[in-house]
Amino acid sequence: MDTGIISVRYARALYKRCTETHNEQAAYTQMQQLLSAWQHTPELRAAIANPMIAKKAKSQLLNTACDDKQQPIEEVQRFINLVVSKGREEAMPYIAHAYIAQYRKDKQLIDARLITAVETDNDTQQKMRALVEKRTNAQVHFTTEVDTEIIGGFILEYDTYRMDASVKTQLNNILKQLQQQ
Repeated sequence: MDTGIISVRYARALYKRCTETHNEQAAYTQMQQLLSAWQHTPELRAAIANPMIAKKAKSQLLNTACDDKQQPIEEVQRFINLVVSKGREEAMPYIAHAYIAQYRKDKQLIDARLITAVETDNDTQQKMRALVEKRTNAQVHFTTEVDTEIIGGFILEYDTYRMDASVKTQLNNILKQLQQQ
C-alpha cells in the first residue's frame, strides 16, 4: 500500500482522537518536534530503520523525539505504540507531516514567506500579512528572509502561490526576450 495513503489515514485517526479529547494543539506541537528531530537527527532515522532494535526501544525513541523535556500526551504515546506495533515506524515522519497539514487545514493556518533584498520594516510586513490573510481567509504565520541576490523588489510565497516581483527575475526576463530576438 502507498506510504502517502497510509500516512494520511493514520494522521486522520490521530487527529480525530486528539480533537475528541481537545488535545489537537499539543499533538500538533509534538508532531512538529518529531518531524524536526527526524529531519535533523540521522541517528534517529538509522535507529528506527534498524531491525535489530526492539519495538519498545523504537517507541521510546519516537516519544523522546516528540518532546525531549517530558512525555508526550497520552494520545500521542498510544498512537506511537500502535504505529510501532504495526511495523509502520518508518512512516512516522510522513504521518507527522500529514497530521500537521490536517491541523493547519482545519484551523485555517497558512505559512507565508516574504523574501527581500534588504530588511523590511514592520509596516511593510503587516501590509503583506494583511494581503495574504485577505486572499486566503486564514491566519498567517509570516516569516521574512533577506536574500541580496534578488537585487531589489520582493518574492512572496504562501500555500501554492508565488509572486516574484524581484529585480533579478525582471532582468532575467528582459535578457530572455533579447536573446529570442
